[in-house]
Amino acid sequence: MKRILTIWATLGAAYVVFETLFRGYSHPSMFVVGGLCGVLVGTINQAPRFYRAPVIVQSVIGAVIVLAVEFVSGCVLNLWLGLGVWDYSNQPGNVLGQICPAFGLLWFFIMPLAIWAEDTTRYLIWAYDCAVYHSQEAPPTIAPYSLKSVYGDFICGR
Repeated sequence: MKRILTIWATLGAAYVVFETLFRGYSHPSMFVVGGLCGVLVGTINQAPRFYRAPVIVQSVIGAVIVLAVEFVSGCVLNLWLGLGVWDYSNQPGNVLGQICPAFGLLWFFIMPLAIWAEDTTRYLIWAYDCAVYHSQEAPPTIAPYSLKSVYGDFICGR
């Protein structure tokens, strides 16, 4: 549980930084939403039937996960609580102003970065735990790989 919360916090913070760079600002709720997306997307690579799937397939699944979380959290944060964190109602094909095809496509192309970030974070946390507790178990994830290689696999369909 400690690892999951650490991954959640790390990827939530990374999302807030990414969004701030992209939009110029973020909202505190995005720490929670971004972290949740990171943890859920990370489960793709933890399930044996998906971790060998081509990166492009993982990216489609990850984008769908992010859109689902974005829709549910948008309905709660924006429509129910009225926080106005985001509004896509001026975008074509939007659903209740909470999700839209353009951002779904953007998430698809960002997903290799998200997969790499989650895998690397998970590996680093696990390696730290092994060093601290002197565990002899093999790490549950593969050694870190480069971001360039994951985008290479994405582009080549591997």
